[in-house]
Amino acid sequence: MTQTTRFRFTTRAIEQLKPCPADSNAKAIEYTDTDIPGFKLAVTKTGRKTFSLRYSFREQKRAARIGEFPGISLAEARATAQEMRALLDRGIDPQEQRDRERASPSFEQFAESYLEYSRQHKRSWKDDESKLRLHILPRWARKRLCDLSRREVEVFIGEVRQSHAAATANRFLCLISSMYRRAIAWELVERNPCAGVQRFKENNQKQRFLSPEEVGRMLVAMDKDPNQVAVSALRFLLLTGVRRQEALRLRWQEVDLDNRVCFIPHTKAGRARYVQLNDSAFDLLCKMPTRGASEWVFASTRDPAQPINDPRKTFWRVLAAAGIQDHIRIHDLRHTFASLCVGAGGQTLFAAQNLLSHSDPKMTMRYAHMSNSGLRDASQAVADVVVRAKLDVEAASKQTSSPA
Repeated sequence: MTQTTRFRFTTRAIEQLKPCPADSNAKAIEYTDTDIPGFKLAVTKTGRKTFSLRYSFREQKRAARIGEFPGISLAEARATAQEMRALLDRGIDPQEQRDRERASPSFEQFAESYLEYSRQHKRSWKDDESKLRLHILPRWARKRLCDLSRREVEVFIGEVRQSHAAATANRFLCLISSMYRRAIAWELVERNPCAGVQRFKENNQKQRFLSPEEVGRMLVAMDKDPNQVAVSALRFLLLTGVRRQEALRLRWQEVDLDNRVCFIPHTKAGRARYVQLNDSAFDLLCKMPTRGASEWVFASTRDPAQPINDPRKTFWRVLAAAGIQDHIRIHDLRHTFASLCVGAGGQTLFAAQNLLSHSDPKMTMRYAHMSNSGLRDASQAVADVVVRAKLDVEAASKQTSSPA
């Protein structure tokens, strides 16, 4: 009696199938499932049993291997076959899809291409490189790009949040998502595993402002610090409210002392802008020893051909000497500038907004380098408070040290 090759696949029936006869001209016997069109099972002469799906796509007959039984169960094979049939219904060749997935690069391989792209298009590419090298690649280097799941992303971001701030965890999520958007654009994957992953709520309301009295003590301590170039950079941050990298990357060719402005070609928002120089900031730049000796305003003392990399050690040393023990960041000098401008300086929020370049007042910024007496007056008010604070501390110090 000849065994039928068409029946409804069950695990028990498949287990009872005998190998293809040794004297058969065929290499295997192929059985067909009656539930799913094209769902096949081939049994070789050695008894190996392999699931596949046979189908036609654009008038061409094709076959997609699913897996070998019992390594892959009947339920898993049937689910895969149904997914393939669903792709066919959407006009997608399931074998081509599987071939693309098999050719998917590893996370590490794609990271190399992405970093090259990042170097060309992002000024913050070094941050991307650091995150990948120190945190992401040690975890997913050998993982295929197409295999990363949303759950894995959620677990990773959650672990980052346990040891870092919410903002830091969100930056990691942004990087991974950006990588997958680029991979989709390059047709390497078809989905972004970061889609639907919720960001952590960031609390950006906590800001530390130095009081005028603290500013005075800090300036007195700055006068005594050995690294006066780094101190000058910190003073410039306090007097102008510019961001750290905007100051440290400032070139002399971008300084117009005649018109008392500095041109910032690259800002956080990606827009160039002009910074008004008040009297103290102007005097500081006029006295800089790097003028005419280096292209950088705040050049490194070790290598004048390079700008200062990071003045944090000098900043911490100055804070300690000034007796300021609270956690203060260099970026808080920018917050202090804003608070003095609006508070002690008595200026409007609009003036502070323009001085700090928090928004995009294009018409105002377009003429900032030509006529901005209002903004310069607002900036000057901050400089006056800073100078007066230092003088008050010095006067109080003299009274304390003078004999009765």
